[in-house]
Amino acid sequence: MRRPTPGKPRRVAAVLLTVLLPLATVSGCATAPPESDHEARAEFEARNDPLEPLNRRVYAFNRAVDALFLKPAAIFYRALTPPPVRSGVSNALHNLKSPVILANDLMQAEFERAGNTATRFAINSTLGVGGLGDPAADYFGIAKHGEDFGQTLAVWGVGEGPFLMLPLLGPSNPRDAVGFAVDSFVLDPFAWWVRIRSDDRAIYSYVRLGLTAIDARSANFEGIEDVERNSLDPYAALRSLYRQFRLKEINQGRAPTNFDVPDFDDIPDAEPSDRAPG
Repeated sequence: MRRPTPGKPRRVAAVLLTVLLPLATVSGCATAPPESDHEARAEFEARNDPLEPLNRRVYAFNRAVDALFLKPAAIFYRALTPPPVRSGVSNALHNLKSPVILANDLMQAEFERAGNTATRFAINSTLGVGGLGDPAADYFGIAKHGEDFGQTLAVWGVGEGPFLMLPLLGPSNPRDAVGFAVDSFVLDPFAWWVRIRSDDRAIYSYVRLGLTAIDARSANFEGIEDVERNSLDPYAALRSLYRQFRLKEINQGRAPTNFDVPDFDDIPDAEPSDRAPG
């Protein structure tokens, strides 16, 4: 397990969280059981979801948006595009995220992984025709991986905070919400390129956003259907799966020694965390 290191980055991240947390806790808080009820209190703290009433309303909104737009779009996308095309789109979207992944590799002092990210980007952007193919993995054995600023904050020692269900983006927490914002608006050179001439280039941002949403929904189609069909409480199941998946990502696929997380082998491999609707 990667050991968090103290220092200035941790203090900066903590300041960001102190700004976000009050915004998240102004409404919809669940009432904690009295401390005398030890069992209920322990269950409440294990859920770490003080905003559960608000989160469930957001989850219901996300499911409605998914049913009206994303799910039908994913169904048409899967029906009209053969698997090689869908694979090419996924590869290209991941290739576009390479600078963000590289920045987070470096901030985590993961220099070998940073070298792999830079090498993959060079190979796939050229031999892979702009990232549509993945010759770096297919012919050079350099497998893709994902890093984001939420993971970087975790490595720096920042706690996840309470569970959050974000509109359209799905399951998260204050740490990962800050990380998503930093990745999207600070670390992504594509976003800077669009902002330089937003009137002329905004369409590219919308196309990328739409493709990312449809690709993520398509890739997670069976998993989402399974959770909604077989879970007595899909919201609680999604909350648990998200936490387990993020732990696996933060620990690069290894079960952490200081957490009790069952069956890591049953969690999908940690990859770039394109968000599926929640």
